[in-house]
Amino acid sequence: MSKQVIQDWISSEVHLSYGGRRDVKYTIFKEGDKVFQEIADVDGTPVHTLELPDGLALEKSSYEVMLRYVLADVVNS
Repeated sequence: MSKQVIQDWISSEVHLSYGGRRDVKYTIFKEGDKVFQEIADVDGTPVHTLELPDGLALEKSSYEVMLRYVLADVVNS
């Protein structure tokens, strides 16, 4: 299966729920009929890959929301 980039790497600063911040970057890509958001530290170290639900798959405004949710509630818990 080939990987099709929907949105290339975007840098983002995420303010965490319990203080502090985290600088990361993310990309959106499609493999087959599934769409994923891959999150990495700015140095390229992988953080998390999330399969996007169908309703969010092509909603660019939702990518930052999902990024913040994953970092604040999934990775830091």
